[in-house]
Parts: sequence; structure tokens; C-alpha cells
Amino acid sequence: MSQNPYLVGLRLTGRKVVVVGGGSVAQRRLGLLVGSGADVHVVTRSATPAVEAMPGITLVLRNYRDGDLDGAWYVLAATSDPQVNAAVVAEADRRRIFCVRADIAVEGSAVTPATLDHAGLTVGVLAGGQHRRSATIRSAIAEALQTGAVSAPSADAVPGGVALVGAGPGDPELITVRGRRLLAQADVVIADRLAPPQLLGELPPHVEVIDAAKIPYGRAMAQEAINALLIEHARAGRFVVRLKGGDPFVFARGYEEVQACTAAGVPVTVVPGVTSAIAVPALAGVPVTHRGLNHEFVVVSGHVAPGHPESLVNWDALAAMGGTIVLLMAVERIEQFCDVLLQGGRPAQTPVLVVQHGTTAAQYLLRASLADAPEKIRAEGIRPPAIIVIGPVAGLGA
Repeated sequence: MSQNPYLVGLRLTGRKVVVVGGGSVAQRRLGLLVGSGADVHVVTRSATPAVEAMPGITLVLRNYRDGDLDGAWYVLAATSDPQVNAAVVAEADRRRIFCVRADIAVEGSAVTPATLDHAGLTVGVLAGGQHRRSATIRSAIAEALQTGAVSAPSADAVPGGVALVGAGPGDPELITVRGRRLLAQADVVIADRLAPPQLLGELPPHVEVIDAAKIPYGRAMAQEAINALLIEHARAGRFVVRLKGGDPFVFARGYEEVQACTAAGVPVTVVPGVTSAIAVPALAGVPVTHRGLNHEFVVVSGHVAPGHPESLVNWDALAAMGGTIVLLMAVERIEQFCDVLLQGGRPAQTPVLVVQHGTTAAQYLLRASLADAPEKIRAEGIRPPAIIVIGPVAGLGA
């Protein structure tokens, strides 16, 4: 007779579920059970700190005893004691309650599948109790869905809609899972020059790719032209992804695009991205905060010089603070930024880290001080894109 389990989805909202055990195995399962809306009761002699602090469960700190499964619809035996697990399974069998035995899967009346959630889908994989095998297959399915190798249209990738997707700081693997999923479903992609080109290379041939850096009408009109393209293609019934380097709301004018789409009646979704202001220093070995060195960091756009009528930056306040300053788009005016910080009281020996082409194979690091950073940057021929970190943390890892 076949021993293959019957895969089924349980609607557990409001129904009692008992988990016996409070260790790492139970900890991994509890989040999904709570997320299902179940009335989760945990009976355990001891619990991990995460289980003790977990909201949405009823925690009873004592040994399991017969009768604890009264009223349950589903049970998980997840202690480190095989005899206790066997007793839980035996009580569940007497009460005709499906029970998972975590340590010996084949001895329970139910088996937990390896699961993933994707675009409103729940996928479960069973491999006859071979958890590593089911997890491996689950991971392969997840990757296929995320990269678009297997298509699974989602509710937020609608024809006639726009998604503003942050592509991350340069390494194509740093785009979010949701961002990659939506990109794989695009009909049209309008891409910034800082969007990883490898992501565009993964797109199917039918996808129209528009280089936003080459949109006509000059620099002053580029944003208005991009807004018009987003609306034009969406109104034509296409799903449009606006692919932007870093995060779409960090000095990227993403909110202007949201406003334009909203005003035109075009549905728009925002997918945050990993910002270069934090990720580039981190992957270069420098954190923007470190205990004992600073309690704050500030991200500053360098597209306007200090003293310019359009500048909104209080450079005196930045000079007076002792924390980290991360400058974006600042290479062109680095002399002015260093001068104003020195004049405002920042010590000349303040460490400076410059990262060019961060997170990519072309990444280049330059270390300097606030006094000599401009000279070294010019001597090394540093060009954008580059991130400049100023403050005590910039000296870490030197």
C-alpha cells in the first residue's frame, strides 16, 4: 500500500493548534502557524527567548501531560525527548487529531511540507519525510519564480500599471525578491543608468527596454519625459517597471513619478531598494554606525554646492556633529564640501573613505583624511558613481 502523504491546505483560523516543545524546531514553525490565524498553544518545559517573546501564542511552561491536546485540530510534537514525542502522537491518534512528529516524520499522522509564499501563491513540497530534499526542491522553485524562469503573474503586476523598483547599489543579486519578481513580468522597463545591466540582460526578448539616461529634451526636461513615458505605456495596457539604482526614494525623484502616475489615474506600486548610501560602505568593510564611535549618520546629496541659493543643507550643523556623513553625487564638488566641513570645525584628520563602483567587480577604494581627500580623489581619477563616507567609522578596517 502506498505511503505517500496526501498534500492538503488546512484552514486554521480561530482553531486550536497545540505545539509541544519550545526549542528551535518549534520556533521555526510557530511563525507560520500564528500567521495562519490559528489559536496556538505551546506546552514546553523550557522555551527559547524568541518563543517566550513571540506574540500570538499561549505559552505554558511545564511538562507535557495527557489531556493537553483536548480541543485541538492540529498538533506538532517538537520536543528533544523521543518518548514525549511518541506520547503526543499516541494521544493525538486516540483523539483523531492529525499530528506532526518533528524528530521522526514517518511516525506522525501528518508531515510538514517545505513551503514558500510567492505573489499570493503558497507552494508546498513533500519528499517522504526527507526534509533536506524537500527544502532543496522548494528553494529551486523559489529561485525559478523569482527570476521569471517559471511565470506566476501577481496582483501587483497588472496591465496598465507601473512599479517603481529599486534595483540596489550595483550588484544584481542585491535587488529585492519582490523587485526581481515584478521585473520578470514587465512589458516595458524604463531603466536608469545605475540599474545593473545584468538584470536587463535576463529579460525576455519581447520586453521593451528604454534607457532613461538617453531620453531626449535635455537634462531639465528628462524627468517630465520619463513621467510621460510611464503614463503613455501604462495607458496602452502594458505593465511598466521603472528600474532605478539604489532606492527609488533616496535622491532619485521617485516620488515625483508616483505623483505623476497618481494624477494620471495610473496605479503605481513602490518597491524599496537597497540604498547605496548604506550598502556600498558596508560591502567595502565599513559600517555607517558603530558602537562607541557614533550615534547618528546623515546622507547628503552633493548635486548642489554649499552656499548655492538652492542648497537646503545646513553645513554648519553637519560640521559640528561627530557622526557619519555619507555624500552621494559629490565627486564633482568634493573640494567645496571638504572646505565647508573644515571651516565648520571638523578635524582635518577625520577619516574619509571613497568607494567607486561599489558592490561591483570594478569596485575601487580610496582612503584619505578630510584635509587631503580632494587631492587624492583628483590624483586617482575618481569618477562617479562613487560614495564618500566621512567620519570616525571611515577609519575602520584600514
